[in-house]
Amino acid sequence: MSDCKALRNGLFGLLLAASLGLAGCDEGSTALPQPGEPVKQDVAREATQPAVPTATPEKPRLESLAELGDQPLARRKLDIQSWQTAEGAKVLFVEARELPMFDLRLTFSAGSSQDGDVPGLALLTNAMLNEGVEGKDVGAIARGFEGLGADFGNGSYRDMAVVSLRSLSAPDKREPALALFNQVIGQPIFPEDSLQRIKNQLLAGFEFQKQNPGKLASLELFEQLYGDHPYAHPSEGTPESVPAISVAQLRDFHARAYAAGNAVIALVGDLSREEAEALAAGVSAALPEGPALPTTPKPEAPVAGKHHIDFPSKQSHLMLAQLGIPRGHPDYAALYLGNQILGGGGFGTRLMEEVREKRGLTYGIYSGFSPMRAEGPFMISMQTRAELTDGALDLVQQLVRDYLAEGPTEAELERSKREIAGSFPLSTASNADIVGQLGSIGFYDLPLTYLEDFMGEVQALTVEQVKTAMNKHLQQDAFVIVTAGPSVEQQPLPPPTDKPVEQPSGVPEH
Repeated sequence: MSDCKALRNGLFGLLLAASLGLAGCDEGSTALPQPGEPVKQDVAREATQPAVPTATPEKPRLESLAELGDQPLARRKLDIQSWQTAEGAKVLFVEARELPMFDLRLTFSAGSSQDGDVPGLALLTNAMLNEGVEGKDVGAIARGFEGLGADFGNGSYRDMAVVSLRSLSAPDKREPALALFNQVIGQPIFPEDSLQRIKNQLLAGFEFQKQNPGKLASLELFEQLYGDHPYAHPSEGTPESVPAISVAQLRDFHARAYAAGNAVIALVGDLSREEAEALAAGVSAALPEGPALPTTPKPEAPVAGKHHIDFPSKQSHLMLAQLGIPRGHPDYAALYLGNQILGGGGFGTRLMEEVREKRGLTYGIYSGFSPMRAEGPFMISMQTRAELTDGALDLVQQLVRDYLAEGPTEAELERSKREIAGSFPLSTASNADIVGQLGSIGFYDLPLTYLEDFMGEVQALTVEQVKTAMNKHLQQDAFVIVTAGPSVEQQPLPPPTDKPVEQPSGVPEH
């Protein structure tokens, strides 16, 4: 997470907490009459009488944040309903009547892990869905959604491909928006001219990547971490694979990977259960018939070691990784909490305090687990001055060793628990947030109570449980390391201090 994003989240949480504090104060006060409501007689009479002092002063309408206490913000309760369509698609639905709209999200096991020996096939298929249907080109499709006040979205990743629709729930807007959406996902024609245009965009992107040391380091890291596994190659494909991909290959991939049996339908909004069932049935019937694709295989353990990419820049990109866990692993809550203390929580984490605050080596350093269908990576990333690359790497690895040996302190654990509890309501703050959560729950076969279960597990964890989980899944000397930057003479690190002599660069290189 960037510092700017952390600041935005912090300000949002501050305003939200303050507004809840105001709401709490209003409960015990005399409510003002609403427009058209008569003023009560006793209130009018009291205005003509002298004021009588009371022993207890009136509670102020504004409270300080300190008086709000450590209680977490109220979380939105989700009544998740689930069923399966006749064609085999899994459906998850939450009724939300607050706004006259709905969010629909289809998640397919159709990410780049299904590319086979054609890197980029999954991404190109997904990108081409809304490029044309019978009687409508890409412009007509866009105007069709826009004219109905609807929003179409799509994306492709390593595990999954996503297609989404947001629309007003009134039948005169909902039905035509769904009809167009179903045509786009079920009957794309993959125009040759559009395919060439998107290929050219990808090829231009590959050229741009050559000037981005961070991207080069990431590509090398996944190749070294996953070897021959489907996660090794980039979702966007390669300069060698993309030009040869044909329309026939796109059609074949769509028929297999966008089948109803390979789909999860997530739906949130202003709909009844009956309307939701009808909507999901229509979407499912519009897709090709077929079963779920085979699951992603387990990757082999990589060989630890350091790999360097020489790049003419002032800073070096440092990335360290090892295999983590698959999504749904029982240790995820402990690992998530443990990582928040190590380097996942921004300012105040072990890595940020030692590397940035005490030594001024970087603008930001972050760590995180990324669970996927198969074992996703645990990664640490940062940028630093080129002449301090080796020292920074040694420091980061030593900090990890110390953390695994000592575990978190009780104070760190409790602080992180409060932070997670305080930010958790934001994960279901909007219908778009909820539909994303439902898509993940369905795609990764998580229980419908997963969100509540996760929070309960986090709050119940002990220092020893977190330490045990971190040591079980991370090895101190098993990192695959990739650096990208100039090869220069290395300098010793400055000693730790409360005020580093040289502050990190204000804008990191990309």
